[in-house]
Amino acid sequence: MDSELFMKLVMVVIYLLITLYLGYKGWKETKVAKDYLVAGRSMGAFVMAMSYGATFISTSAIIGFGGAAAMFGFSLLWLTFLNIFVGIFIAFVVFGKRIRLMGLALDTHTFPELIGRRYRSIFLQGFAGAVIFIFLPIYAGAVLIGLARLIEVYLGVNYYAALLGCSFLMALYVLTGGLKAVMYTDAFQGCLMFIIMAVFLVATYWMLGGVVPAHTALTEMVKYYPESLKKIGMVGWTQGAVPGSPIWLTIYTTIVLGVGIGVLAQPQLAVRFMTIKSEQQLKRAVMYGGIFILCMTGVAFVVGALTNAIFFQKMGMMDKVVDGVTKQIPAISVTVAGGNIDKIIPTYIEKFFPPWFSMLFVLAMFAAAMSTLSAQYHAGGTSFGRDFYEKGMRAKGDTLMVTRVGVGLTILFTLLWGIFLPGSIIALATAFFFGLCSSSFLPVLLLGLYWRGITRTGAVCSMVGGFLISTLYAIFIHQKEATALGLSNWLFGSATLVTGYPAGSWMWKLQFVDQNVIAMPCALLIAVIVSFVTPKMDKAYVDRCFKNF
Repeated sequence: MDSELFMKLVMVVIYLLITLYLGYKGWKETKVAKDYLVAGRSMGAFVMAMSYGATFISTSAIIGFGGAAAMFGFSLLWLTFLNIFVGIFIAFVVFGKRIRLMGLALDTHTFPELIGRRYRSIFLQGFAGAVIFIFLPIYAGAVLIGLARLIEVYLGVNYYAALLGCSFLMALYVLTGGLKAVMYTDAFQGCLMFIIMAVFLVATYWMLGGVVPAHTALTEMVKYYPESLKKIGMVGWTQGAVPGSPIWLTIYTTIVLGVGIGVLAQPQLAVRFMTIKSEQQLKRAVMYGGIFILCMTGVAFVVGALTNAIFFQKMGMMDKVVDGVTKQIPAISVTVAGGNIDKIIPTYIEKFFPPWFSMLFVLAMFAAAMSTLSAQYHAGGTSFGRDFYEKGMRAKGDTLMVTRVGVGLTILFTLLWGIFLPGSIIALATAFFFGLCSSSFLPVLLLGLYWRGITRTGAVCSMVGGFLISTLYAIFIHQKEATALGLSNWLFGSATLVTGYPAGSWMWKLQFVDQNVIAMPCALLIAVIVSFVTPKMDKAYVDRCFKNF
């Protein structure tokens, strides 16, 4: 056997054995529904923080958004700032503590159940569960695509075979071990990801001669920046975009704000706060989580942009056939990857790193995908089983069994999205789900944790209204979704409802503004206005919700 192949097999076997052992450990410790749903509420700071971080950061962040950074440059580092300030500090300090305490007061086990019991509304729990179960597979599909593309590029495995194999492996421990197995494996996978990404950053700067030479080289490449992007407002990889231009609106409203704010209402992340055993452990988790996120997204976005300088320094000009004529074009990331930004990071790894590191990176990305997908599968399954089926439909049955059926269905739907979603879709699919969650859930969650005056009717109108505004805006106004779905064109003969306005006007620019920027403030306003004009909730019950504060 080839020594290189033998080395790869040994690494894979060791990784799989550790993962399967941790899944087995979780299975052995899963005795009742509370163990399966919220890990027995017994997790420590390190395991909780690493599980939260590994769930938050996946191949969509490293492969998908790393590829987006290769196009848009250092502008995406604003997302790293929001990931740390909002996704860790605000999430843990402002939301996490109260989610944990209210979850204990109301004995909740899932994110929709927390919302449902806070407002004494079976409808809210069932509706939230249905939204998560139906739409979460789109985000999960993006994560699965990132992993499958990496395996396809580096290992030469058929893309569809990679999708099937990864789905089968994760089904083994999510279906059996529940959230305990998921969090144990997340912590291990998070440690592996952290080490590999640190090495990844150092190696990239070393290839370019250091930090200053690397950034200088990328700045000087502005003359090679794609003309197609310059026409819509981009200036260069280190220079950013023209404020107010279409691409500026896409970067900051869809990618930065959509993901940076949407993290606060992610069901698979919010449930982590219900698993930690004490407030002291939650405070300690902030430090672990902040360092982890900085190393993950910060490295992915910096390296993603710098791949342009490395490709050009190593490859110079490359041939491209345009209309039957061979032309010389600069070897920048998007052209080397054949126009598919989801392949940029895998291609960079395959071309410029030694086999041993490439294999470790593949395993780290496998860990990133598994940690996120396992949490998504678990969230989708519990949303279907406990929230939609058992509570929303008021059906009777074994909670664990129905939840496991929900997990299986979530895995199946994720696999289908992985097969049918188009290329260069990872970052956009992720931003879509994050934005949908922030519009539907964030106002209801925030006000429910901090305002005793919000009413059940206000919460229902806010959640349904936020969901409808976000969905309709995506279908008829936001360019990416509206063009892909084609419903606006079919009904009104226009790609979007604002396409016909004069180019450059603010009405015309609305097609580049993400739906969450419109829908979330509207949902918040709806909740406040309706709560002021509808009957208040029973004071004794509200006091019970806040009794631990």
